Amino acid sequence: MIVRQAEVVPFDFYGLEIRDYTARQEGSSSVAEIIVPGGAGHPEAWSKRSDKYYYLISGQILFNIDGDPITLNAGDLCVIKKGQHFSYSNNSVEPARMILVHTPSFDLESEVIMEYKA
Repeated sequence: MIVRQAEVVPFDFYGLEIRDYTARQEGSSSVAEIIVPGGAGHPEAWSKRSDKYYYLISGQILFNIDGDPITLNAGDLCVIKKGQHFSYSNNSVEPARMILVHTPSFDLESEVIMEYKA
C-alpha cells in the first residue's frame, strides 16, 4: 500500500495539524504526521489501548510524561506506553513536525483527553 501526502486531508486537533495516513485502514499500527505550530500543544491525555511513538522530524517539543518534563529535539524519539499520562507543547515560534505511530492502531474511543487548559 502506498499513501501519498496529497491524498491525506489534514484535520485540526487543539491547533495541531494532523494527517492520519492510515485512517479507516485495518492494520496492527497506525501512522500520522503532526505539525505543531509555535505556541500550540496537545492537552493531557492517555490511551487505554495503544503505545505511542513520537519521532520529531524538525523543531523542538516539550513533553510532559507522568509529570516529568522532557525536551525533544529533531531526531529524537519519545515512547509513551499505554496508560501513561502525557501532554506536549511547542514553546518556540517555529513549527515542529512529528511522525506518530500507534501500536495497536489508533482508536478514538480508547483515548482519554483530560480537561484542556489553554
